[in-house]
Amino acid sequence: MGRTTEEWSRLPVGRREHRQDALLALVLGVGLSLTTTLYGAAGVYGDEQAAWWVSALMVVANAAPIVFRRRWPMTVAVVSALAFTATQLLHVPEIVLVNFTLFIALYTVGAWCSDRVRSEVVRWVVIGGMFAWLFLAISFGWSVPSALPNDDDALIPPYVAYSLVNVLINVLYFGGAWYAGNRAWSAALAKHQLAERTDELAAERERTAAQAVTLERVRIARELHDVVAHHVSLMGVQAGAARRVVDRDPAQATVSLGVVEDSARTAVEELRRMLGTLREDDRTAGGAGPTDTAPSTAGLGRMPELVEAARTAGHAAGYVVVGTDRPVPPTVGAVAFRIAQEAVTNVLKHAGPTARADLRLRYLDDGIEVEVADDGHGAGAARDTSGSGLGHVGMRERVAAVGGRIEIGPRARGGYLVRAWLPTT
Repeated sequence: MGRTTEEWSRLPVGRREHRQDALLALVLGVGLSLTTTLYGAAGVYGDEQAAWWVSALMVVANAAPIVFRRRWPMTVAVVSALAFTATQLLHVPEIVLVNFTLFIALYTVGAWCSDRVRSEVVRWVVIGGMFAWLFLAISFGWSVPSALPNDDDALIPPYVAYSLVNVLINVLYFGGAWYAGNRAWSAALAKHQLAERTDELAAERERTAAQAVTLERVRIARELHDVVAHHVSLMGVQAGAARRVVDRDPAQATVSLGVVEDSARTAVEELRRMLGTLREDDRTAGGAGPTDTAPSTAGLGRMPELVEAARTAGHAAGYVVVGTDRPVPPTVGAVAFRIAQEAVTNVLKHAGPTARADLRLRYLDDGIEVEVADDGHGAGAARDTSGSGLGHVGMRERVAAVGGRIEIGPRARGGYLVRAWLPTT
């Protein structure tokens, strides 16, 4: 018996549980043998007592099924109920431990059967049969007036009291087996569900950690792109200028190569500062758990550097600050600088050698606005669009990370415009 209808099942069990059941059956068998011998010597059933071999057979019939109680719990419950009934009907002198074997069998059905409907049916059938037998025995006793002495002066007639005690004892006995079995099943199910939730939380923590690592890698890649792309673009422009004038204007070529050297040194220094910050954060995270994203070395105070770099590369450039200068959150300042840096880099790479770059920083009531505009090669000139577009993606991601807005695209009168609004409150 025992088709599983639940998604989770306590069965089958391992060898350890089977060994425990075998040991329990052995202990019950020894106990039944001892109590049967003692009750037989006491003459519980008098001349109606069963023969020794019948008693031995009933001892085995009551104890042996316990070995298989967690393999086939519903079958064991039915067999134990039949063995219990046969022990009483055959007048086997045992009236104590045989109650334990039936209790254990009924408890096991409630505690271990995953098919809860069939477990309920089996227990109702067994318990209903036992109560039917009890009421038949009581009815038979009522038909024998000499079963217990009568006391006309008693508040409750003796046999009525005896019958009620038997009914109460059976209600407590079977009710206890039912309740204990169901409580054991509920506790095991709750433990299983807790283990599942624990596994889900552990998996979620692993996913969150993996996402954090991925986001950190994206952040590092974005920082590397911003640092390297700007300075490498500047070095490329200056190296090209030096190559073109090296024969006719060595002095200008020397100046351009000096700019290349300075840009390379600055790029290396920025990379060193950024990696040092990341290593410091790694050490902190190793001792105190996850930390916030490492602060950037960039900020609004470095905006003039971008204009100077554009001018050094041979482009006309201007820088205007609108509004009253005030402190802004470090993250917002870093995002503003990186957006301006990427936009100026795009001017150097794509706008042409005569393009003018204008950088504006506006302080608003609820944020700041960064704007980089260029005029391209001149009215109607085609713009170099050979870039990968990753710079635009990075700018949009940075702005989205702080809850801002960004506008990127060509201007109606020529050139290109990047304008970002970043909240400061």
